[in-house]
Amino acid sequence: MLEKKTIDHEKAVLIGIINREQSEEKVTEYLDELEFLTYTAGGEVIQRFVQRMDVPNPKTLIGSGKMEEVEAFVKKHDIGSVIFDDELTPAQQRNIEKLLRCKIVDRTSLILDIFAQRAQTSYARTQVELAQYEYLLPRLTGLWTHLERQRGGIGMRGPGETEIETDRRIVRDRISLLKKKLLKIDRQMETQRGNRGALVRVALVGYTNVGKSTLMNVISKSEVFAENKLFATLDTTVRKVVIGNLPFLLSDTVGFIRKLPTQLVESFKSTLDEVREADLLLHIVDISHPQFEEHIESVNKILDEIDSADKNAIMVFNKIDQYKHAEIDEDDLITERNERHFTIEEWKKTWMQRVGDKALFISALNKENLDEFRKRVYDEVRDIHVTRFPYNNFLYPEHLDQY
Repeated sequence: MLEKKTIDHEKAVLIGIINREQSEEKVTEYLDELEFLTYTAGGEVIQRFVQRMDVPNPKTLIGSGKMEEVEAFVKKHDIGSVIFDDELTPAQQRNIEKLLRCKIVDRTSLILDIFAQRAQTSYARTQVELAQYEYLLPRLTGLWTHLERQRGGIGMRGPGETEIETDRRIVRDRISLLKKKLLKIDRQMETQRGNRGALVRVALVGYTNVGKSTLMNVISKSEVFAENKLFATLDTTVRKVVIGNLPFLLSDTVGFIRKLPTQLVESFKSTLDEVREADLLLHIVDISHPQFEEHIESVNKILDEIDSADKNAIMVFNKIDQYKHAEIDEDDLITERNERHFTIEEWKKTWMQRVGDKALFISALNKENLDEFRKRVYDEVRDIHVTRFPYNNFLYPEHLDQY
């Protein structure tokens, strides 16, 4: 985990559920990621609670015994937020708030909160605000419990809407307004993309915090904001890059994550137009992460949702300098060798072998193997360019001495 600076973080506890779909190992992975999300949002995890149950409690998600344990811990340690790894229904959130009397947050609202902190441009703020309102709408009764009933009695009978219905109407109107605003911005951005001419477009895609922005800075020699936190990049950044004498456009896009909220996928689909319209995708993977294969699967799933799964892509395995494989002692006769014990050379002989020359292994931070990376990107961009403009073939030789 990251080194924490001396800042007053809000105390939080995490809650996860082990069931048929989520094994104990899987839940531990999810909670590790949830802890990283909590730290990114400005919180400090004090404790984790995990319960094994086949059917979640429809009222409070976890069982009454575990809830009493959480309640006692929250009171004793003055906890500010209780964060659930699974999405809560509005009713569950209301019930848990009444019991614990502190902020109840699920994975979706936590990610929305991080996005709200990170949004810098008007476009990103509008997208995040839309996602927040769509998440908020069914939960209004939980936020304004005093407005759930209209008061009866003398002078209170007759037509009219309750205050909660008024609030819902205001939120629906706001959602409608934000959607219209996004459509207007989309048209402006579409015009901007059209004005870029016929340059080849390359987009960086990948899980959050895999080093996309760092790689973007190295290749384009620019200063895109990069930080070792989740969702450091929200706004798509486009730079003109020249390798050898061949120019192309490179886009740095928002990172993906497991269990990405539906509201965010919907509201950020316009931002991901850069991915949809790209001629070449550079799928960046953090090979030093123990679950990098699951990250690849999550990214591919979202690419499929935005109709970009079949695009020409190069898989770039980043952070090879941080990769460490588990070792087995010579006298250890019990431990079975598995993927965690593979060296990078052994990984190359697995399913990665089928990827062939579409797989690259680099370190953007330490600038390892970047010459090979530039050559591979040059060759791919050149093939696309020459196909589009056959008469420009002589301008870009097949092999350059220096990339």
